[in-house]
Amino acid sequence: MTEAVDPLRPAAARSDRIAPILFAVAIFTSACLVFVVQPMAAKLLLPTLGGSPSVWNASMVFFQTALLAGYGYAHLLQRLATMRAQVGVHLGLLIVAAFFLPLQISGLLGDPDPSQPAMWLLATLAVSIGAPFAVLSATAPLLQAWYARVRAGHADGQNPYVLYAASNLGSFLALLAYPVVIEPLASLSDQRLGWSVGYGLFVVMVVGLGVQVWRRREIGTAEPAPLEASPPIAWREKGMLVLLAAAPSSLMLGVTAHLTTDVASAPFLWVIPLALYLLTFVIAFQTRPAVSPAIGLGLQAAAAAACAALIAFRTGEWLLVFTINLAAFFFTALMCHQRLAARRPAPDRLTEFYLLLSLGGVVGGLFNGLIAPAVFDMVWEYPLVLVAAGLLRPWSRREIRPWEIICCVAGVVIALMGPLSMEAVRYAPNIRAAIPDAELVRIAQAILGIATLFAFLVRDRAVMFTIVLAAIVWSGYHLARGYDWALSERSFFGVMRVAKIDDPLMGGPVHVLMHGTTLHGAQAQAPSNRCQPTLYYATSTPLGQAMLQMQARRLDGALVGVVGQGSGAMAAYKRAQDQLTFFEIDPMVDRLSRDPQWFSFINGCADGPVRTVLGDARLTMDREPARSYDLLVIDAFSSDAVPTHLLTIEAIRGYLRMLAPDGVVVLHLSNRNLEITLPAEAAAQALKVPHLHQVYIEQSGQGDMAEASTEALLIGKTPAALEGFRDDARWRKLSPTTVRPWTDDYVNLFGSLVRQLKMAAR
Repeated sequence: MTEAVDPLRPAAARSDRIAPILFAVAIFTSACLVFVVQPMAAKLLLPTLGGSPSVWNASMVFFQTALLAGYGYAHLLQRLATMRAQVGVHLGLLIVAAFFLPLQISGLLGDPDPSQPAMWLLATLAVSIGAPFAVLSATAPLLQAWYARVRAGHADGQNPYVLYAASNLGSFLALLAYPVVIEPLASLSDQRLGWSVGYGLFVVMVVGLGVQVWRRREIGTAEPAPLEASPPIAWREKGMLVLLAAAPSSLMLGVTAHLTTDVASAPFLWVIPLALYLLTFVIAFQTRPAVSPAIGLGLQAAAAAACAALIAFRTGEWLLVFTINLAAFFFTALMCHQRLAARRPAPDRLTEFYLLLSLGGVVGGLFNGLIAPAVFDMVWEYPLVLVAAGLLRPWSRREIRPWEIICCVAGVVIALMGPLSMEAVRYAPNIRAAIPDAELVRIAQAILGIATLFAFLVRDRAVMFTIVLAAIVWSGYHLARGYDWALSERSFFGVMRVAKIDDPLMGGPVHVLMHGTTLHGAQAQAPSNRCQPTLYYATSTPLGQAMLQMQARRLDGALVGVVGQGSGAMAAYKRAQDQLTFFEIDPMVDRLSRDPQWFSFINGCADGPVRTVLGDARLTMDREPARSYDLLVIDAFSSDAVPTHLLTIEAIRGYLRMLAPDGVVVLHLSNRNLEITLPAEAAAQALKVPHLHQVYIEQSGQGDMAEASTEALLIGKTPAALEGFRDDARWRKLSPTTVRPWTDDYVNLFGSLVRQLKMAAR
């Protein structure tokens, strides 16, 4: 007797084979879209808030909050009993959110207030891209919950969390692809269009998932039943999950701010911590992690202790500092995420679990993005969270051994020896005269290095480990506290510092203004040299030459505009008959440069009042009268956060609109990391306006801050505007370039980085 063959069985088997692939591809695609939109949105915001890393940090607060909203929606959607209803609702919201495409920044809220831009940024992102981002971000928990129900009778259905690794892998690849592939090859308009197409494809995938659910009855398979309820997550456990998620989120933003502020300027630096953050999720939620939790805990203890000893110091070994800081961040984030993965609840609590993770991410982001800049004058949030993360290590239940107490006490005592020894040296002039300050700092660092060994020995005791770590960090900051900076202040746009140095060639004391690791001006304090412009603004540099040339033309008075106020050094040139306007985005810079305690170029050297217009230069300069300025100096390209929108064809066209018929604009293009001269020249070529180029090399035998090597591009509104400059052999005409000019729709920073690396290798 032959067994009857069920004609529906092959269809059911095909459905079982297709479902895992469809779920994985859909989650991967949504993750790519979510992480491509983040740098794309930051580019859309550039014309209003500039390129400060704080803009990225504040944007991350929005994205984390929108992610929380998406995860909350996914959690609430699980209250609908049937998957068919859930798929229908989600598909409907995806279609509604599509009406916000293509993505653009809404002008509904007007221009930002320079004194309080963060809230404007968050609100503008919410009304511009909030709907599609939040609905799309619900994908990871929602599809994992559906997968657990669809695959309830299979082994992989018992652990849908492995799909979270696929989600973060998609995010990781999209993040790396944006600066290297997407931005160089596609204009912003093409990116927006491509993202909309990708969104449409994802909607099609959700339709495919819906078809899978709808067809289950046709192929003889019942609607997936709700998963069996497990015990609720205890409130104490919820709090622990939030803390374990908050620490890596805070550290990700903190290490970015610390490295860009205290260590070195580096393009695309924000990509590295975020990519490492995503990678830790991939490893933590793998079935077989590439780094086991036990090994990860040991590496975290070693990296965190080493980082604590170096975190307060600036050193020439920037690659070593980068490596140690990023290693400490990576292994601390991995430790937290592996502890999260170990605590994941049963699949029926999956969306609640991800909601708590997202809440932790928002808590960490809010602390770094909004609270810390308002509360701290330096990037204190990074060392604070790095130390506090020690308490998130496993707490051993075994009895404390005497040697562990000895190691803890020894670590604290040795860490405190550094500051005590430095204080002792201050009261011993003979010793201080014999040992240079740099050598004293190295000795103190060696003492802290010994303390790190004791911290590592008590790594299994979370409280003891944290106490020693805190002592090391406190000692490091105490040692570094006064030997470099006279003032440190912080705003939304970054940390500004004033250093007091002694330079006999400049008459003695010199005040130096720095933003991160970039010089923004210096002023000698000796009365004989106080009104001498310095660094990039010295009379010998292209910026100084342009100012003197224009003043010689306009004996009755020149109207000058300068983008980027810095210490206000350009005000030293101002005669009584001149009019000078600074265009500055950061109110703190305006306040510091006008405070005679630090700098007196504006209030002391300038003959007559100096005007400052606050806000992004592209916005504020549009309101200036046409054909009125004789000279414009665009000086905003000397740091890692290059405001590329000030170098586009549209920007230069705007500068030319403001110029008198024989006026000129000078683009200051000095940059350590990016070659930005050729895109600027290409823009001048595209506009068919005359231009000249100069690279000035600072002369030896002067004070360290007397002048600085400077690269500049001079653009005239007419050929007659360059008269006088053409006769100066220091200015020369560049050969035509084939580099594509930057526009408001297209910028290729990665290409600039590659060109700079090639030039450095020659």
